[in-house]
Amino acid sequence: MKISEIYRMDVYSDSGQYLGDVQDVVIDLEKGEISRLLMTPWKSVKGGDASGLLKRKSILYKSVKNIGDVVLVSTPSGTKEESASREEINDLSR
Repeated sequence: MKISEIYRMDVYSDSGQYLGDVQDVVIDLEKGEISRLLMTPWKSVKGGDASGLLKRKSILYKSVKNIGDVVLVSTPSGTKEESASREEINDLSR
């Protein structure tokens, strides 16, 4: 599947809750893989609000269970998985 095919796809939790739609994708270039799906366009981030966007309006890609007609993600079970790491936030804020 191409990354461009998941833009605008609806995102649902495995419990059936609508979370938003994919507006942008964060790619880890060092690992060569998708890191996060954003439900707000990256270009709409103002100043130092990158950490807020990552915490409130993104999903770790490793939480994705399936991509078909919608993106199905597992419900976060702990705050470590939910929140963006400080290193990731610093990298993306540059």
